Amino acid sequence: MGLEGALRRVRFAPGEVILSPAQPEAEGLFVVYQGAVRLEQDGQGVAWLEPGEAFGYPSLLGQQPPSLTVRAEGEAECLLLSKEAFRRLLERPAFALFFSARLAERLRLLQPAALSLPDLGQEAREVAEAAVWLEAEASVAQAARRMRDTGVSALLLRTPTGLAILTDRDLRNRVLAEERPSSAPALSVASAPARTLPARAPLYEALAYMEAQGIHHLPLVEGDRVVGLLTDRLFLRRWLQTPLALLRRLEEGSDLGLLAEYRERLHGIVRQMLAAGFSLPAITRQVSLLNDALTRSLLRLAEARLGPPPCPYAWLALGSEGRTEQALLTDQDNALAYQNPQARPYFQTLAQQVLSGLMEAGFPPCPGGYMADRWGYALSEWEAHFRAWLAEPQGDALLEAQIFLDFRPIAGSLSLEPLHHYLRQAARSRHFLTALARSALVFTPPLGFLGRIHWEEGQVNLKKGGLAAIVALARVYGLEAGSLARPTLERLRAAAEARLLPREEAEDLSEAFVFLSHLRLKHQLEALSRGQPPSNRVAQSSLSPREQQMLRQVFWRIRQAQQALAGRFRLQLL
Repeated sequence: MGLEGALRRVRFAPGEVILSPAQPEAEGLFVVYQGAVRLEQDGQGVAWLEPGEAFGYPSLLGQQPPSLTVRAEGEAECLLLSKEAFRRLLERPAFALFFSARLAERLRLLQPAALSLPDLGQEAREVAEAAVWLEAEASVAQAARRMRDTGVSALLLRTPTGLAILTDRDLRNRVLAEERPSSAPALSVASAPARTLPARAPLYEALAYMEAQGIHHLPLVEGDRVVGLLTDRLFLRRWLQTPLALLRRLEEGSDLGLLAEYRERLHGIVRQMLAAGFSLPAITRQVSLLNDALTRSLLRLAEARLGPPPCPYAWLALGSEGRTEQALLTDQDNALAYQNPQARPYFQTLAQQVLSGLMEAGFPPCPGGYMADRWGYALSEWEAHFRAWLAEPQGDALLEAQIFLDFRPIAGSLSLEPLHHYLRQAARSRHFLTALARSALVFTPPLGFLGRIHWEEGQVNLKKGGLAAIVALARVYGLEAGSLARPTLERLRAAAEARLLPREEAEDLSEAFVFLSHLRLKHQLEALSRGQPPSNRVAQSSLSPREQQMLRQVFWRIRQAQQALAGRFRLQLL
């Protein structure tokens, strides 16, 4: 495709208008070459573009006047690709996809392509096979022919008492090995009742459950209806050998030597999953699965030393672990709830033993003291805390409320429905939501003059003005939507479904969250490989020009979302 003469350099004087809503259509695709340009709406600057960033394409794609005024910020020079050449290039799918994409889609394009391996975070039913059924009165010979003809290794049977499953292993071990006749009822050698899991369970949970139960086929159900059959494909078992082996050791809970090596083992698994192209949600859920198993193992050991708990209790994860968003080990954030106030001495000792084990495994103490030895209360006391937070959401009370809105029970049998009741009350309290929204505006993206990234000593903190800001926004919107979900992405999805957030904004924030998380994790693992402690800061010199551009757009999108939140609750943006 010849483009000779289609690209030229154009210079603009300070303040010169480059595009205007008064013109019928942009004359081509502009790319800033030197200097900067300002995008204006109603005479107000709304964004600034730097070298390498493009403008004019929305007008070309829609064949309509530009929606914003574009003005040179000082002397500026642009590369101008003619509209004819731009439209010829749109015939190329990759080019067309890039320039027609919203921020969310551009961020997806920037992520490395995933290998053809399953996403451990996807729902198990997405990789399940269709279930094949056998009549309850069929013989084992009929069952074997049914497996052969359909090419499956397991059949399901309906019985008066529930679901049964017959596998090729059952035919081998219970029929051939026992020399039973081929006319024997298939139901007599099937396993009943068959173990099942909800179809929406994450794949990693389903595979770990199969590993723990020693089964190779798992029916997936919605209510009382079977919607698929999950099988342990050999490539899955081989790839998951390391994390599942670690999970098995944690669940057994007898290997105290594992604590000293836990951090390194976990970091190795994270590094392996990231290199394999797994999504960030899949990685963080796998990490949460392992961290939960470690905590439950420590609780079992403590109970063995102290004796059975005197009453039901629940161990709570807080912060990023409560939201299942932790990829590498960070400070401890946990709490403890128990039924009977008189049981405090037992649970105080229990908490101390578990916290000591977590520290040995590589979890440092929380600097703010949000740990189960200080935050261990009877359920009635927890209810009093929640009531106080809702009544006076300010200062330390508001800070505590934000932390405990992310609580997630990971062990114990105590029902936390009374606390969920207060969360539902909070969703209906404009007073509380407004206070929560005000606190969400504290985490400002690091944008400075002309909307450029403000680099502190050549670095930027991805958490402070990026990840934390999105987490806080999602917490407000998710709660207002009445969702009890903890993960940030689920809260954003709930807000979009409740029409509190435009769907496009929720998708942009979700992809921005994944982009920032991926960028942070990649640089944290690089720091670990150099023997340095991981941090939330990333150096400008370590980012590609494209990553820097997308990072700037992400920060701008977060600021826009904060402006929308401020407007919704009639607050002043800081």
